Amino acid sequence: MQDRRTALKNIVTGTAAMGAAAILPGLVNGAGASTSTQMNQQDSTALKGNINHSVCAWCYADSSTLDQLCQFAKKIGIKGIDLMGPKEWPTLKKYGLDSPMCNGAEINLTDGFNDTKYHDTLIKNYTEMIPKVAAAGYKNLICFSGSRRGMDDETGWQNCVDGLSKILPLAEQHGVVLVMELLNSKINHKDYQCDRTSWGAELCKRLGSEHFKLLYDIYHMQIDEGDVINTINTHHQYIAHYHTAGVPGRHEIDDTQELYYPAIMRAIVATGYKGYVAQEFTPKNPDKLASLQKAIQICDV
Repeated sequence: MQDRRTALKNIVTGTAAMGAAAILPGLVNGAGASTSTQMNQQDSTALKGNINHSVCAWCYADSSTLDQLCQFAKKIGIKGIDLMGPKEWPTLKKYGLDSPMCNGAEINLTDGFNDTKYHDTLIKNYTEMIPKVAAAGYKNLICFSGSRRGMDDETGWQNCVDGLSKILPLAEQHGVVLVMELLNSKINHKDYQCDRTSWGAELCKRLGSEHFKLLYDIYHMQIDEGDVINTINTHHQYIAHYHTAGVPGRHEIDDTQELYYPAIMRAIVATGYKGYVAQEFTPKNPDKLASLQKAIQICDV
């Protein structure tokens, strides 16, 4: 499985274009319908509209350029592309797509707000990025706790509050929400501190601002805590965004894995949530865009 940051670089620079013709023949040269192009004959207006659908571009970096992914997204009713920064926003705007979860201010996933030695860099980065997000017309900007490195929960909370409190007034001024992602520390992100919804919810309570919330990654939280629907019902007021993927393996969200996504989506809708749900699985199917469209259909409750 490729690294998210490497994959994002690939999709932006277009190093994946070699495989694009095989996956998007209908979009690239208008000939030779593939499974995905046959599937997208379905009118996107057939989507129910209860879920705002997005997709993480890095999952398709080895098969599609950003332009090609945007074209396909528009065809099947996806409204946004996740984890994009200022360099990618013009491409999204060209296709009338949103940037529901912006990035580019973080250092990485391991060096975050829980460690004071990174605060100067993070505060500088976010101070520069928050106005850019607002000026582009976007709202959510991702952030990370960082790794524990032997740190207890209380110290992690205190350090995060100390660092985030210095940039929250700017976020509030610009109408931007800082969103900390919940990641599993069991398999993919060993030692990550914000690895439980309850940990993130406590941080939200301590900060006491509607401009700090959580990214609830369903895949990650199924691995570390399970009880997905009950957790969403309990903590939904602190959740600004959702990501999907199949467990185990982070692949398709179909019946090859253990989560039943229609029920999870119905639970999310029942909370009154009006934000985005972004697909962040890495497809095993050679026709990756067919898998993406199937995932949208599964989640469109």
